[in-house]
Amino acid sequence: MSRAIRDVEDLVAALREDAGDVGTVDGHLRLPPREARFVPYPDWVLPALKDALQARGITSLYSHQREAAELLHAGRDVVVATSTASGKSVGYHLPVLDRLLREPSRARALYLFPTKALSRDQMAELERVLAGATAGGERLTVAVYDGDTPPDTRRALREGGHLVITNPHMLHAGILPNHTKWQGLFSGLEYVVVDEVHTLSGIYGSHVANVLRRLVRICAHYGSRPVFCAASATISNAAEHAQRLFERPVKLVDDDGSARGPKHFLFVNPQLVSEASGMRVPALDAARRLATNLVAAQPDGGIQSIFFVRSRSNVEVLLKYLRDECKAQKADPERVTGYRGGYLPNLRRDIERGLREGRITSVVSTNALELGIDIGSLDVCVLVGYPGTVSSTFQRAGRVGRRQRSSAVILLARSFAMDQFLVREPGFLFDAPREAVAIDPDNAVILANHVKCAAFELPFTRGDGFGKAEGIDDVLEFLSRDLGLLVREGDRYHFAAATFPAEGVSLNAAELDNVVIHDRDTGKVLGEIDRASSITEVYEGAIYGHQGEQYLVEEFRYDDRRCYVRRADVDYYTEADTETEVRVLHLDASEDFGSYCAHRCEVHVSTLAKAYKKLRFYTRENVGDGEIDLPPEEFETEACVLALDPELAVRAGLSEGANGGGLRGLAELIQGLVPLFVRVDPGDVRVSSELRHPHFERPTILIHDAIPNGVGLSERIFAVHREVLQAALGVVTRCRCAGGCPSCIGPARDQGRRGKALARRILEELLGGRSA
Repeated sequence: MSRAIRDVEDLVAALREDAGDVGTVDGHLRLPPREARFVPYPDWVLPALKDALQARGITSLYSHQREAAELLHAGRDVVVATSTASGKSVGYHLPVLDRLLREPSRARALYLFPTKALSRDQMAELERVLAGATAGGERLTVAVYDGDTPPDTRRALREGGHLVITNPHMLHAGILPNHTKWQGLFSGLEYVVVDEVHTLSGIYGSHVANVLRRLVRICAHYGSRPVFCAASATISNAAEHAQRLFERPVKLVDDDGSARGPKHFLFVNPQLVSEASGMRVPALDAARRLATNLVAAQPDGGIQSIFFVRSRSNVEVLLKYLRDECKAQKADPERVTGYRGGYLPNLRRDIERGLREGRITSVVSTNALELGIDIGSLDVCVLVGYPGTVSSTFQRAGRVGRRQRSSAVILLARSFAMDQFLVREPGFLFDAPREAVAIDPDNAVILANHVKCAAFELPFTRGDGFGKAEGIDDVLEFLSRDLGLLVREGDRYHFAAATFPAEGVSLNAAELDNVVIHDRDTGKVLGEIDRASSITEVYEGAIYGHQGEQYLVEEFRYDDRRCYVRRADVDYYTEADTETEVRVLHLDASEDFGSYCAHRCEVHVSTLAKAYKKLRFYTRENVGDGEIDLPPEEFETEACVLALDPELAVRAGLSEGANGGGLRGLAELIQGLVPLFVRVDPGDVRVSSELRHPHFERPTILIHDAIPNGVGLSERIFAVHREVLQAALGVVTRCRCAGGCPSCIGPARDQGRRGKALARRILEELLGGRSA
């Protein structure tokens, strides 16, 4: 880029004119600015509260803020589904704070946020507003209740907390089982706010729905019936989802009255290295080149940017590149930082503050900054690869353009089928309907676990309901007669086991068994990582990245969940190779298509990390390897299996030990395309292949949920898999590479020189087969 860059419009023009070594701009869409629709405050708002908000710069309300506030004030349950940064929180703060200020001796409220960072971000804003609204008067007790809360604050909240800010995990295991200590909260609870409800999907959302059933049950016991408010990203079924969570009619507020400046969406394809092989410059390298241009053109950091990458290791690799470039340009490397799960709370809060204050001009993040944490007004959002879902894309895009100034969202495509599809069809993001979020709170196992927890909290009487779940009497009998967890006395069921039930019921497996990472030289804790990820991130010999610095993993005590690292001056990072075995447990449904049979089934998945590679920074040259000696990660889940007809296998040239690359490449292609049709995060689905699967004794492609017990993804894949196969054939047919590339079935060197032709032949056979 040779053009001078003073602002976002200059950056967009420079990229369109000549993106240089970043790549080529294959698509450009511009969303026009949108004027704000302002309305006055409702008459019922306390003057002191109104003055405090106006002192914070909120002189009037957006139309959707007032609509939500009026409905909640009137006692209606609401879900607000407007764009990121549209001020959804003001819409529920108004009625909640107004009520608490009017009746501080009785009224109470409960806020549920998905993360600790978001909870504390909201607490800081509430404290600032209340400091103005209660100046000279009675102060309200407002605080976060989570694992980091000091004992004195916990006690104050239990004894007289007006507004308790927590998360579903703490409500489930810390508050509801100890409700007798929280009588003031539950007897006066008037409002419950559940933020980011689009994240409450699948198994996790199904658990949280049951936690809310337990909450409502305890409120009824103490004589309260709170009004519920949900806040959500733009999904296609926000009202339906909120009604499923709350089991009440919910009023949808989705007419966005907030302002928006012009927003550019640029679809950039990194440079093609070889047309024959289809190899492109990796998206991470393209991001480095783009950031280099930004640093060189903006030495004072006038354009504030955020780079979203897909993994924690990518955060550290790109952060090192950017800090190296700052040093080369004589700029302050501390202006650039990383942000990801595993960083300790104080570090995360300092980064968030630095972004708001403008001290930090670029941040490299995983999806940890996708949610509504206040990080100020950024200008450019760079997506290093498609995030995997439409809603996630627009959540991240919403992090920029908050000041009614021009902003830009730049998608740097990877050499994967999904990304290349979007570069060719950029309108897909805007034309496709938003994702629907699904939960199943009446799943037999999940329901039984929460009835058990509810019985510990309050005894059940035969005939009692539990939300809208059916067959609760049968569940109580099962827990009593078969498991011996409850004791029946007449028509009453009491919890009888010696264990504390909520501790044994996980809402989200990722929250359990975190590995703590210690700096051996300083004795300090650097961060933590979930156990499932630890086998590919912190094995002995791995390089652990932290804020652009490299640490060598010297010892990993897997059983104790402790990892010890030491600062290392190395010019490489590490990547683990894994092997996955999928064993079929039983079939649930089958459909014969002639050339293959599709099955829905339950499977056992075992993933073993066996070895790792040392890859040099910048060049990705392999400079060494090593073995990993850790136990496998195992779980049971659901799968959709395509079992090929043996005669098709013969016609296509598939045989044991030969030509397997075509089938393997087809599995990789399906892996990339499934999220576009089922609309899930790519990490939620895994695809593998076997030339002769031991259960079916024929070539198979196995598509399974990557989440223990499954969340119904395989059932949806089973229903649309023909569309996925048709799209796969289109990709292979249109791709210009000779024998395979990352944009279709993967590199020819990995799949064999006949891999692409075989994959195409298999697809033609599968789609040409008769339907039963």
